[in-house]
Amino acid sequence: MDTSRRQFLQTTALGAGVLALGPSLDPLVAAEASEAGPRRFVFVRKSSGIRPQETTLLDFTDREKKLDEEKQPLEIDLHGRELPTWLRGLDDHVEHVTILHGLSAKMSENVHWSFSSVMGCFKSQRNTLSAIKRTTIDFELAKLFPSPFGHVELSFAGGRTGIVDGYSAPAPQTRNYCYADPETARNELFKSVLNPEAVTSDNDMLAFLRSREGLELTGVAGHEKKRQTMHLGSLDAIRARNEKLVTMADALRGHVPELDPVHANGGPSATTPQKQAAMTDVLVAALVSGLTNVVTYTIDDLGTPVTGLPGNETDRVGIHPLGHDEAFGGVPAWKTREQIRISHVNQIRTIVERLKQVPEGKGTMFDNTMILYFPENGETHHGVGRESPFVVVSGRNCRLDVAGRYVRLPAHGVEGHKTLGNWYTTLLHAHGNPVEHYGDLDVEMSRKKFDQTGPIERFLA
Repeated sequence: MDTSRRQFLQTTALGAGVLALGPSLDPLVAAEASEAGPRRFVFVRKSSGIRPQETTLLDFTDREKKLDEEKQPLEIDLHGRELPTWLRGLDDHVEHVTILHGLSAKMSENVHWSFSSVMGCFKSQRNTLSAIKRTTIDFELAKLFPSPFGHVELSFAGGRTGIVDGYSAPAPQTRNYCYADPETARNELFKSVLNPEAVTSDNDMLAFLRSREGLELTGVAGHEKKRQTMHLGSLDAIRARNEKLVTMADALRGHVPELDPVHANGGPSATTPQKQAAMTDVLVAALVSGLTNVVTYTIDDLGTPVTGLPGNETDRVGIHPLGHDEAFGGVPAWKTREQIRISHVNQIRTIVERLKQVPEGKGTMFDNTMILYFPENGETHHGVGRESPFVVVSGRNCRLDVAGRYVRLPAHGVEGHKTLGNWYTTLLHAHGNPVEHYGDLDVEMSRKKFDQTGPIERFLA
């Protein structure tokens, strides 16, 4: 066989992930969950921004409204309060909800797309590989709670199908891969049950490539040798993962999600709500079965066609023109944008309710789970990153003191303001990695000599 490494990486489903699997998978066969059990994180990325006024409470008092509009620090207990219409799907879980305002993301890419940068706090230069400055936050958290897959990325970006480039990064100058339709995600994640012969075949091919790569290493030097060494580590990690999955096959068998036939071959006739529901089924199955503890889900981007949306059932809605206030089917743009967010929240509610049904320790799996819903590009369709609202739904063991609250932090450009980097640093501190600071610093705040490093101490439980 004279298949080259590059040909293999470009033409096989398994190969699509080789370059992206790196250091984060190193501990998968050595480290198991801590005695307290793993923590789980689901990052749900949406496009076209979240306008801060869309995420305010409907029953603000006059004082609260004034403070919020002036972007003054504010904290409100959500119990008994009236959530925005699009968040009503979480009414039954409000004690777990945090509406977080005031974080800035100016060190990230904004405007239309952020690519990897919103997860890594750096400028992405429109998805240039060399611009990927660091391991993204989701992979950093995955290192703290190892699992067979380490990290799973799902995406409905651009209407793609199959295994495609992702937006997360397992290492600098390294782009992840993602599953772009429910059928592919199901078949790849549960391959050891659905197609065990393919797992064996994959391992044979990986062994072959491992031997070839070992020979080729003698002829390279410098940066290329470093990359080759990393690729070798990735091959070994995939083999180890496959071997582990084979031993897990019987346990996984009861968790394989059933998909409607409409999702076959990429699901070209499936509506957006159907696709979202099926992807949620796969996402939950991956968490419950223990295949992963961290999922990043790009639920849409500006190129994602939206069909079957309530109110626009017969329309093919474009998110980009919608961001420019173009109406579809006679429905005002703001209303359709709201319906899109409702469809997203429906999936978050499903994740919460499914995980609450699975016992774990003295409670349920949701107790150990945090779901983060946020815009990839800041506060509006053409975001500038002065404000990046987050909606967080977290279980009681999340190790952060934020649940059940509406929180507005000091505004950008003011002493005490917190950035996306502070927020991600907080997540790392709370879950076992006390890094000094995660991400790039904000240039404007640096110019003003404002302190902007470290976690948000107020949030640490």
